Amino acid sequence: MGNWVVNHWFSVLFLVAWLGLNVFLFVHAFLSFEKATKYYYTRQILGSALAWARASARCLNFNRMLILLPMCRNLLSFLRGTCSFYRSTLRKQLDHNLAFHKLVGYMICLHTAIHIIAHLFNLERYSRSRQATDGSLASILSNLPHQENYSWLNPIQSPNTTVVYVTFTSIAGLTGVIITVALVLMVTSAMEFIRRSYFEVFWYTHHIFIIYFIGLGIHGLGGIVWGQTEESMAENHPHKCAEFFDKWDDPASYCKPPQFEGLPAESWKWILAPGILYIFERILRFYRSQQKVVITKVVMHPSKVLELQMHKHGFSMEVGQYIFVNCPSISSLERHPFTLTSAPEEDFSIHIRAVGDWTENLIRTFEQQYSPVPRIQVDGPFGTVSEDVFQYEVAVLVGAGIGVTPFASILKSIWYKFQHTDHNLKTQKAGHAALNFDKANDILTGLKQKTFFGRPMWDNEFSTIATAHPKLAVGVFLCGPQTLAKSLSKCCHQYSSLDPRKVQFYFNKENF
Repeated sequence: MGNWVVNHWFSVLFLVAWLGLNVFLFVHAFLSFEKATKYYYTRQILGSALAWARASARCLNFNRMLILLPMCRNLLSFLRGTCSFYRSTLRKQLDHNLAFHKLVGYMICLHTAIHIIAHLFNLERYSRSRQATDGSLASILSNLPHQENYSWLNPIQSPNTTVVYVTFTSIAGLTGVIITVALVLMVTSAMEFIRRSYFEVFWYTHHIFIIYFIGLGIHGLGGIVWGQTEESMAENHPHKCAEFFDKWDDPASYCKPPQFEGLPAESWKWILAPGILYIFERILRFYRSQQKVVITKVVMHPSKVLELQMHKHGFSMEVGQYIFVNCPSISSLERHPFTLTSAPEEDFSIHIRAVGDWTENLIRTFEQQYSPVPRIQVDGPFGTVSEDVFQYEVAVLVGAGIGVTPFASILKSIWYKFQHTDHNLKTQKAGHAALNFDKANDILTGLKQKTFFGRPMWDNEFSTIATAHPKLAVGVFLCGPQTLAKSLSKCCHQYSSLDPRKVQFYFNKENF
């Protein structure tokens, strides 16, 4: 546990800060709406459900503000590669962008559930108080006439109006249904099984976020929660006039009927800045993808692996980076990430394995000998954790299956640097293990029981490295399945010394 904290202190600090801000915003908003005099009369109808709805809405706004930022890949690449004042420990946190994106998504789901449940209680209480004939304060407030000199508090204006009718005919209700359905579709299609097996479903469905954010901006305009106006509180202060509600219509009474106003829309204020930043990101990526790409060489490798060597004017890369590739003849919208397998010293290349409909169609297109070479659009490159490989004197590179591709770039670059006697190269030892960890059966015997031939015994490997380099930082880089990641991460924690002056293993995993 101690090693884990030492190696992940910034991640822990950031996560605690994010969770703390969520708790603070929720509690602050809850207490504000639970105690504010402005909403005293509203609470007489809705009770504590008002505070639950508004507190969850505040946290939703906060997390919606954050959800797009981890997907601004150009911004992350800029922070990682250009801002040299960032320490390696801080840059490593940028590689957790997808994990943070998912955490924020889960938090949005949690507060969405709270928000929906609270408003279901609100609508039910609105309906019940509108139908009440007992002369209670809630009944009087719900039956305030909707005229020029009066403002209504209860959105249900008739005893015969149902909750379902209000839900699907009001701005707040209809947009709430739309953005909830959009959220459910995005979350379910992002599940690991669907994303891995049916990437196209995930890709297209996830772009419903455009509808989600448009609906979100409209949602706040038709709020169903109203509060008393400041002018009205001077004529009807709840602490003085609430108990005399039966005399509000009496001209001789000093307590006049209260006036109400809707809450100002806030959602758009939270998402405006990140929305503009993300739009600028997409415009930049679209512009770069439209630049001409020349395919200089096509190689078909065994096991249905396609190699494309390409040239693009002004293209500049670092080791381990990746690009998004689009082939308009297959799909004008789909863009898939591929790690660059070339060194920065040469034209860039990628290796594509047939693992789905899109990749199979692409390979089939290039296999057609007498047809013209299809047009390729390239967006990127974008930074990854592998860029830090040369910051370590000792590096261990582990690739499973097609996961060896980012390390091909690294090994080529090391060769070029040795050829040109690059004195800035820190790396003195590189270990490269190409595994078949992602196969269901053994590649030699075909049996479920795996053959251990050629596969490193990780405890022995880490122990040997720790003994040989007792005072160095060792970078462990993986591009492979999660099961292998767990094993390597565990070994990194186990064999790292609690003394920061001694050997430390830093685990790095490729994420796209």
